[in-house]
Amino acid sequence: MSERSAAPGALVLVQGLVNTLDLESGADTLDTADGRARFGLPEGDAAGVESARTLREALRAALLAHAGHPPHRGVVPLGTLLAKAPLVVTVDPADGSAALAPVDRGALLSRVATAVAEGVAAGTWIRLKACEAADCHWAYYDRSPAGRGRWCSMQVCGARAKMRRYRSKRPQPERAGTRQEPKRATEPQPGPGGS
Repeated sequence: MSERSAAPGALVLVQGLVNTLDLESGADTLDTADGRARFGLPEGDAAGVESARTLREALRAALLAHAGHPPHRGVVPLGTLLAKAPLVVTVDPADGSAALAPVDRGALLSRVATAVAEGVAAGTWIRLKACEAADCHWAYYDRSPAGRGRWCSMQVCGARAKMRRYRSKRPQPERAGTRQEPKRATEPQPGPGGS
């Protein structure tokens, strides 16, 4: 993840969770003790890790939707998961500022719900997207002026997509031994009593 594509504020938690799975290699950092600790998942909590993976894929589906992709089948809708995360409004007595906070500050689901709510309020949630490349779907923050970025990296995924599109439009080279001779026009044969 480049600095340029890092999400602002609390959305970095969402981006980090989605990016725990590298689709190209299959590596899942939630399989490691350090990866689980990064998200506050206790050692030996298999149910918690599975819940985190379910949440990760629901988030990925939402980020793909931000990039204009159709809904994913077989993924629990993000709204269904976030409805289980109780949040409270806190008010600072010193200055009267208000903020959303998770009821259970240690629960990953509640922290993600808070991050999403803050992103919605700030107008940044819709710019957190998942890469269009089917073998990537890496979460990135779209900083393009029009908000129409499609790839996590123009140098990698964007270049690959453009090269595939270019190659699909080019005439395909003929394979050895499969070339067919063009049909030749036959000269008219004189008919009966011909010349």
